[in-house]
Amino acid sequence: MSTSRVAPQRTPSQDVGTSLLRAADDVLRRDGLAGVTVRAVAAEAGVAPMGVYSRFGSKDGLVDALLIRAIEDFQAAVGRDNEPDPRERLMAGGRRYREWALANRQHYEAIFLARIGLGSDEVAEASMRAFGELLARVEYAMDGGVLARGDVVDVAQQIWDAVHGAVALELNSLVLTADPGATYERLLDTIVRGLAP
Repeated sequence: MSTSRVAPQRTPSQDVGTSLLRAADDVLRRDGLAGVTVRAVAAEAGVAPMGVYSRFGSKDGLVDALLIRAIEDFQAAVGRDNEPDPRERLMAGGRRYREWALANRQHYEAIFLARIGLGSDEVAEASMRAFGELLARVEYAMDGGVLARGDVVDVAQQIWDAVHGAVALELNSLVLTADPGATYERLLDTIVRGLAP
């Protein structure tokens, strides 16, 4: 009587990487950035910790990949539509910024609140591409006469300062008004009026 042995199937490297990133995302949502450890992600993915090292090199490499993926998702959400009206395009981008942050709190905190600076070169590049969404909207609003002409980067930074502050306060339950969404909408209107020609 002979028994045929079937060689175990190995998961392709790309699938392991995807599985690990999905697991890291799950850990981030559940435990925050501090919970994203090699051991926790490997356990979540059902692989040995060495799988994380062989695919990402280190915990930092894993976190960088996770942050880049989150930044790209954030960028896609904020820039999802290109409304023809320049004022509405600027306002809609601001609304989607808040919506994404509220729907992806741990990701927003990991990108914008848990670290100092822009991170590794790869994360910084992804961050600057995302900032480019705002730059394009500011330039479009200037071309459309909605915002006064000026240094596009400076004006975009002012807008980001305001919306980021508002979103960070809301995420930390520090909005004292009854309707944070309505307050945020008025803030967007204040920003646009304040930067108008």
